[in-house]
Formats: sequence, C-alpha cells, structure tokens
Amino acid sequence: MLSAQERVHIAQVWDLIAGHEAPFGAELLLRLFTAYPSTKTYFRHLGDSPDQARLLSHGRRLLEAVGVAVQHVDNLRAALSPLADLHAHVLCVDPTNFPLLIQCFQVVLASHLQGEFTVEMQAAWDKFLMGVAVVLTEKYR
Repeated sequence: MLSAQERVHIAQVWDLIAGHEAPFGAELLLRLFTAYPSTKTYFRHLGDSPDQARLLSHGRRLLEAVGVAVQHVDNLRAALSPLADLHAHVLCVDPTNFPLLIQCFQVVLASHLQGEFTVEMQAAWDKFLMGVAVVLTEKYR
C-alpha cells in the first residue's frame, strides 16, 4: 500500500504528534463537528456542547487508534479489526463519515506542523488514512 518513503513520512509525522494525541484529537473533533454538524449524531455521549475534558478524552482515544494503525501499517486489517467491528456493527457509523474525519485530520496536521508537514508528507498521510478508512469500512459488507 505504501512505498518505503511514504512509510518514512508516516513515521516522521507521527513522531511529531506523539504525546499530543489528546489536544490534536480534541481539535480534530471540534473541526469535524463545526464543518460537518451531522457527524455529532455519532458522538451523543459527548453532549450538545462537549466540555474540554470529554473532548480531550475522546480525542486521545481517536488518535491512539491512529497510533495503532501507524505501528501496524503492514497489517492494518488485523490491527483495526476490533475497531472496524465496533464502528460497523455496534455504533453503525455511516462509512461516508470517514473521509470527512480524514479531511479534518489533515487540516489539524497542517495547522500545527506547518512547514514541517511537507506536500510529500501530506500525500503519504492521505494515502495512509484512506487505507485505514478502507479497512474500517470492510466490515460493512
């Protein structure tokens, strides 16, 4: 799925954001809810106006899942299978929402990493995150 250089870019970006999962994830969720208000229906547990603690907690879990994917880039299906089952069979998330989440995540990365987030890195992350989305949607079939 990813070339050797793309894997290097994925690892480099993850090294830059590792340790900041909670604030990056919270910002990602806020951007998602602002740009695509309909996605809030999948986060009812956060409430209509989620407080910072809940956003940080869920944001951390969201980005920790991305970290698992980064660590298991060679076997995304096995690593993400429980998460795919959860989203498809328990939460019943519409898979059209995954690209929206990816788009918002790319904006968060670009806004925080700025010049460090090169075009090549962005392209590698887009490809990687689309691969994650494909794995998460396979359970819908």
